[in-house]
Amino acid sequence: MIGAHDTAAVAAQLGRRPRGVRRVASRCPCGLPDVIETSPRLPDGTPFPTLFYLTCPKAASAIGTLEGGGLMREMQARLAADPALRAEYTAAHDDYLRRRGDAARDEGVEPLPEGTQSAGGMPERVKCLHALIAHELAVPGVSPLGREGLDALPEWWRSGPCVEVADHGQVDGDGRADDDHNGAAGEQR
Repeated sequence: MIGAHDTAAVAAQLGRRPRGVRRVASRCPCGLPDVIETSPRLPDGTPFPTLFYLTCPKAASAIGTLEGGGLMREMQARLAADPALRAEYTAAHDDYLRRRGDAARDEGVEPLPEGTQSAGGMPERVKCLHALIAHELAVPGVSPLGREGLDALPEWWRSGPCVEVADHGQVDGDGRADDDHNGAAGEQR
C-alpha cells in the first residue's frame, strides 16, 4: 500500500492520479518517489505490463535527453554483438517477468498471459530507457542497460524536488489512487 503523501506526490509528478499502485519501489535522493510498482492488472482488470514505472518528471526528462542523443541505438548495437550482455539482459527480462508474476499472485489477480512484453524492449530490443532505468532503480544490480543509463544521467535531483506536496495528500478509501494510468498496455512514457 502507498501512503497519502506518496500518492499525492505521484499524482503531482504525473499530472493525474495513477491506478493500481502497489508501493513506492524507489525514492529519489530528494525523498520523493521516483519509481512506483504497479499491479499487473488495473482495478478494472485491464492488463498493465509495466511493473516498475518511473514517475519523476526531472528524471524522465533527463532520460529523454539520453534517448534523443542515440544511447538506445548504441545499446542495441552492443546487445546484438555481445553474447554476455545479451545473457545479462535476458536475465533482467526473466527477473521482470518473475516479479510481475509474483505481484499478480500477491494481488490475487490473474497473471498476464505468457508472451506479454516485459519492459523496455527486453529481451531482444532496447526500446524504452525509462522502463529499463525504472527497473534498475527498483531492483539495483539487475538491469545492465538500466544501470548504464542511470550512470549516464546527470544528478536530476540537485535543483530540488520535482514537485511540491502538501502535508496531507488525498487518497481513496482503499489506499490506492485510481484514476488514469500510463497507457494501459503500452511502454512507459
